[in-house]
Amino acid sequence: MNKLHIKKGDNVIVLSGEDKGKTGKVLKVFVAERKALVEGVKLVSKSQKPSAKNPQGGIVKMEAPIHISNLSLIDPKSGKPTRILIKHEGKNVIRIAKKSGEEIK
Repeated sequence: MNKLHIKKGDNVIVLSGEDKGKTGKVLKVFVAERKALVEGVKLVSKSQKPSAKNPQGGIVKMEAPIHISNLSLIDPKSGKPTRILIKHEGKNVIRIAKKSGEEIK
């Protein structure tokens, strides 16, 4: 299984699809499916039965997973989409933005 260039907590921008241009924080990454949940992106309506947590029930808006290929990391310096360079320093892996040379944490 390949490693992905996006991790939980990264700020990303959507490159294509209905939500093109939207930015958000990665909430969860599904490595096997090569998808990620991004805050405020690809919202879908889902019916929910009444429960103890939500006694009213009804229709709830929630994020759906989006494919990793449609996402790009945001450069911490310029705020624009960037590709990344991966460097290995001993056992540590460092991700560096190609546009500015800044380290992505």
